[in-house]
Amino acid sequence: MNRALRWALLLGALILLPLWSLLTGPLALSWAEVWQVQDGMTQTVLWQIRLPRILLAMIAGSSLALSGALLQNCCRNSLADPYLFGVVSGAALGATLQQLLLPSWPGALAFSAFAGSTLAVLLVLLISRLGSGQRLETLLLCGVAISFLFSALSSALLYVSEPFAANRVMFWLLGSLAQASYADLQLSLPLLLLLTALSLLFRRQLDALLLTDESARSLGVPVAALRLMFLLGCAALTAVIVACCGGIAFIGLMVPHLVRRLFGLSSVALVLGSVGLGAVFLLGVDTLSRSVFPSQELPVGVLTSAIGSVFFFSLVLRQQR
Repeated sequence: MNRALRWALLLGALILLPLWSLLTGPLALSWAEVWQVQDGMTQTVLWQIRLPRILLAMIAGSSLALSGALLQNCCRNSLADPYLFGVVSGAALGATLQQLLLPSWPGALAFSAFAGSTLAVLLVLLISRLGSGQRLETLLLCGVAISFLFSALSSALLYVSEPFAANRVMFWLLGSLAQASYADLQLSLPLLLLLTALSLLFRRQLDALLLTDESARSLGVPVAALRLMFLLGCAALTAVIVACCGGIAFIGLMVPHLVRRLFGLSSVALVLGSVGLGAVFLLGVDTLSRSVFPSQELPVGVLTSAIGSVFFFSLVLRQQR
């Protein structure tokens, strides 16, 4: 199958899957019911519950996949993603603190998540420079260590908090799109568009980062500034997604690998393919999560973690062979 056909199939999925997802769920609908005059309940389900959820699933999938692709390019490591780099755990810690200590402050959730993810990135950069600051392997290992540290702090906060608040935060940390709203779209879509535009604008510099730092510098690429810019951009975008959806794992690891195999290694293909395939993947998983059981839904983060663990094992086995 040539690449042009693969791009066409991806575009078709981006059009058809949202339409199918709009009709799917505990309240099954047909196209005739969508286009005819609807009662109040059907209108609420379609336009106030399902449509913002579909759009947020696509934006969140694109954002996490794009962040993973950029982190893998910046670190020259195919295992880098927002979870392993400490960005998600930092955002989760900041959001957990806000939910437990200041739950009534409007707009504080996204700010707290961004503050936590930025703190994680800055700690990773600081600790890696104190050690072997020139080695990208050290950068990734520091990210894993910070991720475990912040996850432990979040767990400790949940353990000592009152049970009702802890249960609310735990369900949110598992990852769920059940509370999607149009306000979430206004918060997350501009950041996704900005980071996508920056990635395409600096596409040649991102390609150069796949070489050694010395080779990139010889081509005139400001390696440290470019890497810091994209690290902070990924931190901001991931923090907003965590604030809106909770923790959704492994999309940033899986999707860029699939994109490279399907569409090629260039930064343009990687960026556009990650945005498109990430949207399709998370929307498909979310539609499945709310359709498996008629009376309840699975947290979408549970399904992505299960799929991601299988993908990770297959990746390790393929590398060993």
